[in-house]
Amino acid sequence: MGASVDKIYILGLRVEAIIGINDWEREQRQTVCLDIEIESDISRAASRDRIEDAIDYKAIKNRLVSFISQSRYRLIETLAERVAEILLLEFQVSWLRLRLGKPGALSGSDDVGVIIERRRKPD
Repeated sequence: MGASVDKIYILGLRVEAIIGINDWEREQRQTVCLDIEIESDISRAASRDRIEDAIDYKAIKNRLVSFISQSRYRLIETLAERVAEILLLEFQVSWLRLRLGKPGALSGSDDVGVIIERRRKPD
């Protein structure tokens, strides 16, 4: 039997932030939307049925909402990189895929954004 790959995900996390390059964007909060996939071996948490053995996605949500709502980046690329760094370093995530969108930023489209994948560098 081959090795399995488990993932935890958070979809549609919406946060109000100062983000953008235009003058009005530097003063008016806009919604950014995140979809996050985190690679995690869930077998220990599943077998023991204990939150202590699982990734605390509520803690992740709280940390990211706090960080993003206080950030003032111009580019969504920069914000995506900083969010990935938080997950990799503070939550010891080994791999992640992050979709960060700015709904309504481009007329005629539902959303515009970036998708990045990052892996923690070996110690």
